[in-house]
This record gives sequence, C-alpha cells and structure tokens, in this order.
Amino acid sequence: MAVTKFFNPVSLIVAALALAAAYFLLVHETVVDEPRQRDAVPVEVAEAQVKPFRDVISAIGTSQANESVVITAQTQEQVVAVHFSDGQTVSAGDLLVELDAREEQARVQELKFRLAEAKRQYQRLQNLAQQNAASQQQLETQDVAVKEIVASLEVAKTQLAQKRIVAPFDGRLGIRHISVGSLVSPGQQITTLDDITPIKLDFNVPELVFASLAVGQKVSATSGAYPQRAFEGVIQSIDSRVDPMTRSILVRAEVPNDEGLLRPGMLLRVELLRSVDNVLLLPERAIVPMDTRHFVYVVGADNIAKERQVTIGRRQPGSVEIIDGITPGEKIVTDGIVRMRDGIEVSIKEG
Repeated sequence: MAVTKFFNPVSLIVAALALAAAYFLLVHETVVDEPRQRDAVPVEVAEAQVKPFRDVISAIGTSQANESVVITAQTQEQVVAVHFSDGQTVSAGDLLVELDAREEQARVQELKFRLAEAKRQYQRLQNLAQQNAASQQQLETQDVAVKEIVASLEVAKTQLAQKRIVAPFDGRLGIRHISVGSLVSPGQQITTLDDITPIKLDFNVPELVFASLAVGQKVSATSGAYPQRAFEGVIQSIDSRVDPMTRSILVRAEVPNDEGLLRPGMLLRVELLRSVDNVLLLPERAIVPMDTRHFVYVVGADNIAKERQVTIGRRQPGSVEIIDGITPGEKIVTDGIVRMRDGIEVSIKEG
C-alpha cells in the first residue's frame, strides 16, 4: 500500500530562513571595501622669483691676425742665407732671407762710378762755361746725363734691395718652407708672419639684432682649447652691408692677446650682451606645452595643484621668462609633471 508524505509548513519556513541567512553571509563576505583615498603625488616645487635676465646674442666667430702676410720673393733667385727659425718673433725690418745678389751689387757699383765721372764732367763744364769756353747746351746735356745715371742707380738699388727679404712689421713667423740653396720664384711662399697682439674676431649676427649693435660694445668669447677661460673684447667695426643670402651682418671685435693664447683661424663661441632686465623667471622644466599654449601647475596652501595658463617670453639655458599668468612668490611644480592633473593633491618633497 502506498504511503503518502505530507510536508510540514514549519520545516519549510525554517529551511527558507536558513537559506536566507547563508546568502546574507555569502554576500557580506564578498562585499568589496570602499575605495581608499588616493595618496598625494610627491612633487618638487620652485618659487616664482624676479631675477636678472641677461639678453645675450650668441654667435660663432673666427679669429684673425691683427696683421697677416705671406712672406714671398719678388724675383727668381737662389737662396744664399736664412736668418730665422720656425715660430720666431721678429721686429719690423729684421732680415729674414738673403738671395744671390752679386749681379745687382756689380750693377750698383758700376753706376756709382759712372755717376761720379758724370758729376766731374758736369763740374768741369761749369768751370769752362764761366770762362766762356763751353756752351750752355753742353752744360745742359751733361746735366741730363747725370740725372739719367742717378735714376738708373735708384733702379739698381731697388733691385738689390729685393734680394734681401725683411719683416714688414712686428710679429710671429710660421713654418719655414725654403732652405739655403733653394731656387725661389716670385710668389712662392717662404713663411708666414702674423701680428696677433691684439687679435681680431669676426662673427655674423642676424639682421634682426642689428639695432642692438654698436662700436665699443663688449663681447665675450670662449675657445674649445681653453674651455674654462673667457676672452673679453670690444666691437671695433660693423660691416656696411647685410649679406642678402644669409640675412646676417659681419661684426669685427678686437680681443687683447698679450699671452699669445689665441691664434688666427681658431673657432670661438661669441656672446654679445644686449641688456640686463629684471623679469619673472621659472625653470624651463616647469612649463607644460599644449598646442600653442603653455601651462604650469600652481600649488596652493592646501597642497592642491591648479593648472594655469601662462604667457612665456624670452628663454635662456634652463630658464624661461613669464610675462603673464603667475605672480612672484607662488609655488610652481617643477618635478613630477607627468602625474599632474588639475585639482590633484600633492606632497612637496623636502630639499
């Protein structure tokens, strides 16, 4: 016989309550805690300050000798004596090289004898003319003969002088390119002579700064050979024309060189000071460019960083001029820019 089971309603209620309790516990254990507040972003800041801004024009220049010449011969002749050594310092008029001048010396001696004889003949004719024994025409003819010999003698002396090569001015000689016995030709380089005290410095600047140039303006130059030393000078001349190809103008400065450290042909970096202004400066790394605009993050007393647009001006290595947007004394984020957002809380790192 089949047995029919009846479910107790009370047991059903108890089972439902147990199931609800288990579900509550399960849900309670899996509830995620509320998100914790994000930590403040550590940053470094700099105070906006008014500082002197040196408006400097930078250029690349080349040093030139105050006076420079290539020593050459004027005639083709054999070298009989050399009176200098490489790199020697000489004075104007010092004998450098002697060429074979025996022919010219003989010519000069011959003309001196002829001149002496012609003068005696002239004197004799003068005496005869006083006694009416010689005509005025004879006297004038002899006078012309004397003057012709004098002129020939001057030419011979000039030719003889060309056999002696001397220094045209004070300076330092370069490398010697001839030896005793060499046959030199007109225009052949014997050596070089440079006057490097002072030295000239030529450099080009854009035509945009032409109005800022003036004779007597100070310049500062540095050389790769002496990286820790600055050579001070003054502008001596400004070219009368602007190069139409480069739109630049040539400027020549004069730099004292008593120690002889600078040599012609050296490459120098030139700085020309235009003005010194007191402006609001910020470190360049604090500027955040965005399209054509520029922003900074200003940290207030509550340590909240606010994004603010600024207007920048002139730049110098590591710094930029701020024309508008912030005031002196405000704290500007300089390090940690990557994590910055408008309104974010920051913590300022010490030091």
